[in-house]
Amino acid sequence: MYTELKLAQVQQTLDTLRNRIRERFPDSGLASVAGELCAIAEETEPVARRLGRPNWPVRVLVGFAVVTLLALSGGLVALISSVSVDVDGLSAMLQAIESAAQDLIFLGIAIYFLLTVEGRLKRRAALKGLRQLRAVVHIVDMHQLTKDPEHLLAPAERTASSPERQFTRFELSRYLDYCTELLSLASKLAAIHAQCVNDPVVLDAVNDIEILASNLSNKIWQKIVILDTIPGLEAGT
Repeated sequence: MYTELKLAQVQQTLDTLRNRIRERFPDSGLASVAGELCAIAEETEPVARRLGRPNWPVRVLVGFAVVTLLALSGGLVALISSVSVDVDGLSAMLQAIESAAQDLIFLGIAIYFLLTVEGRLKRRAALKGLRQLRAVVHIVDMHQLTKDPEHLLAPAERTASSPERQFTRFELSRYLDYCTELLSLASKLAAIHAQCVNDPVVLDAVNDIEILASNLSNKIWQKIVILDTIPGLEAGT
């Protein structure tokens, strides 16, 4: 029961987080990002089902193609064995063996290619979803980029190009915490792709997203720690 991620539970957590962000920051871009992540989670459900079950049409076609290639190779071996071993036939047989060896190499490559078709199709579908999640992770980072606690220390030290910072200490802390939760849930959606398909390329892509989300989350938590250590500021100011 607790050995794999459940997409339904991840979706439920995402929906709750989206509602929390909308209630606290109804007109913020972060609320839109949360909504987009919920939409990606809904799109992940049919993809996860396809990745987790055999693609029987592809397997049947591949099986038929492999049997056909093996039958052709069997005919080739029978043809070579029918060559008579005499002075003239020996030379012809050696040439036939050399040609057959090359054909068998290409045959092995063709069979390997056919046997990996299903895995490559699943890999392409998984990587498409992972690219979306990686983009969302970077978008979350963009939204927290200007949410620095330093304006609470020196609110008057601003320039004409300084971004608008109207959050109180409490609001800023909640905003940054929501960002870390979005990053965590994005990495959980990525992990579901690796859970559904056993492919090293997909696993590496998921690991990259998880590392990226973890590093960005650590950076955000440094801001939260600074907020907690600012002296002389009440939680609601």
